[in-house]
Amino acid sequence: MIGAHTDSPALRIKPVSKKQGEGFIQVGVETYGGGLWHTWFDRDLSIAGRVMVRDRNGSFFQKLVKIDRPILRIPTLAIHLDRQEKFEFNKETRLFPIAGLVAAELNRQGKGHNTGSAASCPARETPSTDDEGSTPFAPLKEACERHHPYIVELLAKEAKVETSEVVDFEMILYDTQKSCIGGLNEELLFSPRLDNLEMSYCSTIGLINSVSSPSSLEDEDTIRLISLFDHEEVGSQTAQGADSNFLPTIIRRLSSLSIQGQHAPDPDAYEQTLSKSFLISADMAHSVNPNYSEKYEPDHKPEMNKGTVIKINANARYATNSPGIVLIEEAARRAQVPLQLFVVRNDSTCGSTIGPMLSAALGARTLDLGNPQLSMHSIRETGGVYDVDYAVKLFESFFAYYSELEKKFVVD
Repeated sequence: MIGAHTDSPALRIKPVSKKQGEGFIQVGVETYGGGLWHTWFDRDLSIAGRVMVRDRNGSFFQKLVKIDRPILRIPTLAIHLDRQEKFEFNKETRLFPIAGLVAAELNRQGKGHNTGSAASCPARETPSTDDEGSTPFAPLKEACERHHPYIVELLAKEAKVETSEVVDFEMILYDTQKSCIGGLNEELLFSPRLDNLEMSYCSTIGLINSVSSPSSLEDEDTIRLISLFDHEEVGSQTAQGADSNFLPTIIRRLSSLSIQGQHAPDPDAYEQTLSKSFLISADMAHSVNPNYSEKYEPDHKPEMNKGTVIKINANARYATNSPGIVLIEEAARRAQVPLQLFVVRNDSTCGSTIGPMLSAALGARTLDLGNPQLSMHSIRETGGVYDVDYAVKLFESFFAYYSELEKKFVVD
């Protein structure tokens, strides 16, 4: 098994986001995860996420939308107005993006003579009334009252529905600058959300490649599985998170399946399955930063394009142990890809992953690893181009050879 997470630190639009000040339209946002929030200033931002829609029959359904143009920006204060040594700011008062000018929005609405608020709802159909002629009770204000109407209009347009059909939405901000290859020799990857979409991608492609041959699953007695979770950046304690019962439930159901031509499965099949299983927790790792080399343990400084990094911590912040290292080394040997080792300094804090919590929940052997990157949790991160290929080949080899390798390990 390989487990990874798909979420990254981001700014999310608040349930009531409509703001304006000093002639600017602004949008209220809240922080998700532990981002390097200063990197979100002066970037060309837009929004993407889920819109809840009510159709004319009264049914509710979701639509995924992405506004594919810059509409938001968080402006810094000119250095001439505040010559502070460090860039420090209050996340509640200084992190609200601007979305345009009130005057421009009034002109768009044909209210150029009006100097008041730009936040008025578009014309709607007259709501139905009850027998006494009163307006139906509304527990919450309409979406176009809680948010700037033009934002709701843009979301409705992308969802291909009427504005009045938008009931609610969950939107996060994202940087519209595309990912790109960089470096003098095009050896670097500049991109948002490498942590942890890179490992999600590599595990997916590794699984696909491992079954690309028609004979891939001949004589195979294991199940090849990846599980991509949400909400790792905020603790994983959600229905979609790694600290839920999602993965244990899936494994239990798979282990209880009756194989054609055989008797019913053993009642202890789930426990037996876990005892023979191995989980790779795939989450990006830290590359050495040449400007801060003193922050790294001298003998454990991962480098970009030198291979996937095995993460080790004596205090079990990572789930790696020696048998796991040997097993993954054998898989890497067969794939002909390099590996690296990482531990944090004794005087430094250590992050964690979904590895320890899944290891505790499943009782399965687990190892933590990930590709090295710079600027983790920044709006723009940096990775190595060749490490992507190394990880794909490593995961493919792990899936292809695990059933053979597992039989060779005898650990009491």
